[in-house]
Amino acid sequence: MTANTGHEPVFCTIVPPHVLDRLAQAGDPVVAGPARRTLERDAFQRTHRRMTTVVGAAAPTAAAPSGRPRRTIYDAGHGTDLPGRKVRSEGDEPGSDATVNRAYAGLGATFELLLSAFGRDSIDGSGLPLDATVHYDEDYGNAFWDGSQMVFGDGDGEVFLDFTLPVDVIGHELAHGLTQYTANLTYFGQPGALNESVSDVFGSLIKQYTLGQTADQADWLIGAGLLAPRVSGVALRSMRAPGTAYDDDVLGKDPQPATMDDYVRTGRDNGGVHINSGIPNHAFYLLATALGGYAWERAGQIWYDVLTVGGLEVDASFKDFAKATVAVTLDRYGDRDEMRALVKAWQQVGVVPTD
Repeated sequence: MTANTGHEPVFCTIVPPHVLDRLAQAGDPVVAGPARRTLERDAFQRTHRRMTTVVGAAAPTAAAPSGRPRRTIYDAGHGTDLPGRKVRSEGDEPGSDATVNRAYAGLGATFELLLSAFGRDSIDGSGLPLDATVHYDEDYGNAFWDGSQMVFGDGDGEVFLDFTLPVDVIGHELAHGLTQYTANLTYFGQPGALNESVSDVFGSLIKQYTLGQTADQADWLIGAGLLAPRVSGVALRSMRAPGTAYDDDVLGKDPQPATMDDYVRTGRDNGGVHINSGIPNHAFYLLATALGGYAWERAGQIWYDVLTVGGLEVDASFKDFAKATVAVTLDRYGDRDEMRALVKAWQQVGVVPTD
């Protein structure tokens, strides 16, 4: 198998459409209105992404690898024209807008983890500038990677708060860029769920790296701090216990499975990419906590190796990915504790990583 090198961009959001669909049908117009507008805006951006992929999007500005981030933050001013007005460049001092400062810091945290832990200069490995737009649209309840930059909404204040609040949300979306420039997993079905899971994995690693947490100290939540006080839930997803992140009258119940026994077959959300990602998410959590220490050092290294040298096809299944983790673990660590913990983790979620 050979990894895809086409770097075809996709439109990836942190809040899945099935959650916004549920909110859009709420009896409370304060909740339903912003959710409908977010769904409409996401549909527009998704179509725009496909069109620019076909027609040909402008290539990002080339940058010589320097080992230093090149961040630019823009302000959409609650409009939808991208990128918006430039408000902070690399090296500028923090301003009075906390959202701008958080976006800048989150881009930096992602760059720092990739460089320090994996020797990678930005998400493309060649010093790609990192751009982000904040204050996108009115009450916009999402954040997304559009193939070339990050975009953050402020949330509606009723269900979602500012999307720059959790650093793992920033890391999650930028990690879609990492996948785009490496394995480039197709955004549908199991490869799409792997695409989402890889973003959750690296989003969580970025948060843990920023906080200096070991695997045992981490909460393994994605988007903790994003849900408004009225919501009965702690985050968007839980890698420790998929399916338990929220259970709310308006938001619904977290539908993520933890094992293949509960794999969800659906045509919605690109074949359930945000739902079934719970299975490889849980496998990574089990591996990281079994190995202990800092999760980016061994478990994260294995996942990074799979993306960069694992030889994945773009339509890789969960089993394909698991087999690739076995191969890279054998290459890097040999048949030792890492291998035994890895195989056990995949077996616990119902994926057989060997023929």
